[in-house]
Amino acid sequence: MTRPAQRSGGARASADRLARLLNLVPYLLARPGIELSEAAADLGVTERQLREDLELLWVCGLPGYGPGDLIDMAFDGDRVTITYDAGIDRPLRLTPDEALALVVALRMLAETPGMANRDAIERALAKIENAAGELADAPVAVRMPGDSDRVEALRGAVQRRRALRITYYTATRDETTERTIDPIRVLMVGGLAYVEAWCRRAESVRMFRADRIDALVELDEPAVAPPQARLHDLSGGIFQPSAELPLVTLRVGRGGRWITEYYPCERVEPGDEVAGADGAGREWLVSLRVTDLDWARRFVLGLGPDVTVVSPPELAEEVRDQAAAALDAYATLPAGTGPAPVGALPGAPPVVVGPASGSPSARNADPAAATGSH
Repeated sequence: MTRPAQRSGGARASADRLARLLNLVPYLLARPGIELSEAAADLGVTERQLREDLELLWVCGLPGYGPGDLIDMAFDGDRVTITYDAGIDRPLRLTPDEALALVVALRMLAETPGMANRDAIERALAKIENAAGELADAPVAVRMPGDSDRVEALRGAVQRRRALRITYYTATRDETTERTIDPIRVLMVGGLAYVEAWCRRAESVRMFRADRIDALVELDEPAVAPPQARLHDLSGGIFQPSAELPLVTLRVGRGGRWITEYYPCERVEPGDEVAGADGAGREWLVSLRVTDLDWARRFVLGLGPDVTVVSPPELAEEVRDQAAAALDAYATLPAGTGPAPVGALPGAPPVVVGPASGSPSARNADPAAATGSH
């Protein structure tokens, strides 16, 4: 399995190479017959890397990719000249939809808490809005996910360097606690706002999701993280599974397959073909790591009949026992009262209700919940 850090490094390298290739054609068009060594020095790459880039450019071009559509070049010893640029020197023309998409994306970036280089974003936004004309005034409202007032309060505490007293819901243990924290920074990860802070209760750095902070009070004391406080490396995301965490294997049907896209899974393997109400389908064996089996128990119970626990055995036993307790509670209801919500029954888990696609509740079940990082 590829580690997140490796994937992240590969993505950065690919992005760097794409930017270099996009700059390479206009650079060479302006300098016909330039020596490869001089071009490599200007572009900050080795001559070998430049030759590899040129070989890749040779098979790039307009859709159709026939000989007359590809970028072409001529070599004279160690000198290179672009002889056909496949239209890459044409000015960029944005369609109305493309321009509006860029405006919306830049407005969202400008509203992102803790975003660096905000001046550069606003300058780029102003240029695109000016080029888009009346289109930029389309009635599009941009709001960041979660409670924007809460995020602004967190940002203010970070800027003023003030400690906070918060009431926080911890999804991994399904409990609400009071904590005093020393906020360090506010950031967006996966479309969600977090405050990273020194938690005086845990005596370590923790990540707190903004929409799980039920209440906060800014204290009249400075936020002072101790010298041993270390910020998390989030290049691979909030949840970075390791071999030390418990491995949970589930058998999921068609209705539960969405978890393979929403949660970081270690293995996804096809299982047996099964018949269902909507026709034949395939089961899947899904393995993922969690830090807390109590969270896994609530997660599985919320998924209902689309999921069966394969391992570990203790998780399967806990799910079976709590499901049986919920059924027993239904059986003992007084006559005429009707069924009560599952979350109101003694010993029953809270129901995880999501949109029609089957995705989980945003508050109770998310990839970061499995980490126990807060």
